[in-house]
Amino acid sequence: MAFQGSLKELPLPDIIQLVAVGGKTGVFQLRNGPDTGQIFLRKGQIVHAIAGPLTGEEAIYELAIWRQGEFVFTPGQEAETVSIERSNTNLLMEAARRIDEWQVLSKKIPSTRLVPVFTVEGARTSVSLTPQEWSLICRIDERRSIDEIAIGLGSSAFDVCKVLYGLVTSGLVTLREDLHRFQSDALQRRSGEDLGRLVDGILHRAQEMLAGSERQGEIEAAARQARVGMASGRPVDALLDLVRAGEKLISAVLGPNQARSFLDHVDRLVDGS
Repeated sequence: MAFQGSLKELPLPDIIQLVAVGGKTGVFQLRNGPDTGQIFLRKGQIVHAIAGPLTGEEAIYELAIWRQGEFVFTPGQEAETVSIERSNTNLLMEAARRIDEWQVLSKKIPSTRLVPVFTVEGARTSVSLTPQEWSLICRIDERRSIDEIAIGLGSSAFDVCKVLYGLVTSGLVTLREDLHRFQSDALQRRSGEDLGRLVDGILHRAQEMLAGSERQGEIEAAARQARVGMASGRPVDALLDLVRAGEKLISAVLGPNQARSFLDHVDRLVDGS
């Protein structure tokens, strides 16, 4: 019989220990929104794990920090490979240490689906970076989320967050929601005329919010650049570039709360236009 429940009510390390004590063989199937993972046990011992592109111990540590989602344990299903040889005790102790560390990291980085972007203030600041920070900085393109950057680096999102935490704390980098949420199928199917009206609406809202600021001209220049991009055959990318420019300017002038308000307004424009 399958054993299932919510990770919100019972942390993953506790669940694994509960099953392992009985010497069970089988697989945990985990789901957290679009993300999935698997943990295989053989006679109570963890022998293999998968979390997105990660396998083995790193997959266990990645799954251990999930604070929500669902799990199902199906007994009897064997792993086809063995990628973990450490004892359950050592694995779960390390997982617990990472959970504690994540409690600190999450105060600055609440979600690995957020997108790192450079701040205006950071661009004017002279800083000394570690090799790990330089490697991460080179991957930040203001489009990819933390999860996507981690995949590109062949690392876990947790390890990326440990490096990113210092960059966010120093003010060099900030985080925003993934703007790919605006790329709905409906948006992709919109006519050039409809997308042109969206540009007008986004520009109008940004101008309202930046009224009286000496940087208002920058959003107008970004809108002109967006129209050039749309005319050259990349309408959705051009639209997103304009949204990024508006969000960045409003954040610099009015703060992050107003930047989120701007993005919410864009969301409503996309849904209702």
